[in-house]
Amino acid sequence: MNTDQAYALLMDAGVKEETSIETIRRWLRERKIYFEGKGNRNNEYIIDNMDQAFSMLTDAGVTESDSAQIVGRWLSEGKIKNVRNRKKDTAIEPSKAVTNQFLNNPQDQLKIIQQLKEKINAQNEHIKGMEQLHKTSIYTLKQQRDKLNREVAILESEKSELQNDSMNLLKENRDLRNEILKLKQDPSYGMKRNPERKLSTPQPRTNHYRQKLGLAKTATEKEIVTSYKNLLKITHPDHGGNAATFHYIKTDYDQFRNNSKE
Repeated sequence: MNTDQAYALLMDAGVKEETSIETIRRWLRERKIYFEGKGNRNNEYIIDNMDQAFSMLTDAGVTESDSAQIVGRWLSEGKIKNVRNRKKDTAIEPSKAVTNQFLNNPQDQLKIIQQLKEKINAQNEHIKGMEQLHKTSIYTLKQQRDKLNREVAILESEKSELQNDSMNLLKENRDLRNEILKLKQDPSYGMKRNPERKLSTPQPRTNHYRQKLGLAKTATEKEIVTSYKNLLKITHPDHGGNAATFHYIKTDYDQFRNNSKE
């Protein structure tokens, strides 16, 4: 038996790959198998007899009970040439009781084959369950992704609306400042004042700020402050806003606060 055939045998028996490689190296050193060049390799293995198959499996670390089941399967698959051992010089003495089990009790062979079929069916059912679980997980993840995309779209829309409101507020603020400058430059601006009348402290134009912020006339000063803070947060340069817009809104907010304190 060459190295490729021995590797195929161990993998078919369910031996781990790392253990199979270490076993093949040891068998090469012990000259139980031989190395065949790439030009003439044969991966198909056919074992001479049951004792040889049982010996190789137990030598690779497979338990006797598992080895007996595997030998029974190989026997039914025709991978063992002879049932009886013609050579008595095997490297490792097999379990005669296990060997006789297959020689004298053919019903046990059928029983083992039936057990193997049941295991295969159980594994198939397990695979189907894992596939269904995988599909369910994918469906759940897609739903979560779609929900997050909808939430992002809503937030983007709200952000756009707030930016538009801040730009409108900025424009109104500029227009108001220009109007004040024109009044100050008007020569009759000072004459319109009544010198004999005592100047009173101007009341904060809360209705004017409510209108600029798009709030109801019944909005409280606390709601006005909250609206200003939201605009400042959106237009702040650290959050991707415009520095000029932020400056104008901050100035207008400070003016409202100062007027409220007077």
